[in-house]
Amino acid sequence: MVTSRWTAAPARAASPRRRGPVLERAILDAALEQLSTVGWSGLTMEGVAAGAQTGKAAVYRRWPSKEDLVVDALRVGLPQLVSAPDLGSVREDLLQLCGQMREAMFSRSGFALRSVLHECDTATAERFHDVIFEGVVEPSVKLIKEVVRRGIERGEVRAGGTDDYVCDVIPAMLMYRSKVCGSEWQDVEFEALIDQVMVPLLRR
Repeated sequence: MVTSRWTAAPARAASPRRRGPVLERAILDAALEQLSTVGWSGLTMEGVAAGAQTGKAAVYRRWPSKEDLVVDALRVGLPQLVSAPDLGSVREDLLQLCGQMREAMFSRSGFALRSVLHECDTATAERFHDVIFEGVVEPSVKLIKEVVRRGIERGEVRAGGTDDYVCDVIPAMLMYRSKVCGSEWQDVEFEALIDQVMVPLLRR
């Protein structure tokens, strides 16, 4: 009896075709990955399609431009700050909150956001204003106000400490240092910001 030297190769299972929200999430994740690794300038629709393992047409059907895609990628992927620290001291709470903000900005989605802030020209950056304000600035200010409000209840902070201008200081300084100065905050600089700026503004 003669046996064949050749055996059939095992059939390769076909990868399931993704549709709808599953495919859209894969594309948005790929866009965030591109932003965090090659930045705004290096991101291409072709690269996103390759990262999502789909065709370029599938990307363009949903997002006609790079800006449209990045807006949605940031909207679903921006770093989240969900709770304010409660250590019993406004100073300590604000210091910890600053650390949480810095940690969020060094996440994948944080790097994606920073690439937009650093690389986009003024006209392009306007396209991202609302998503950055609603996804980053407003939540940060809300948590700062929560910390300050507790300080008022404990008698640490003057009445009116939740004034918008006061509570905008930390996010504004973080954005300024990152966008304008191109440098990052160290722990000692956070301490100086809280002790030399925020505590005097909040003191009774």
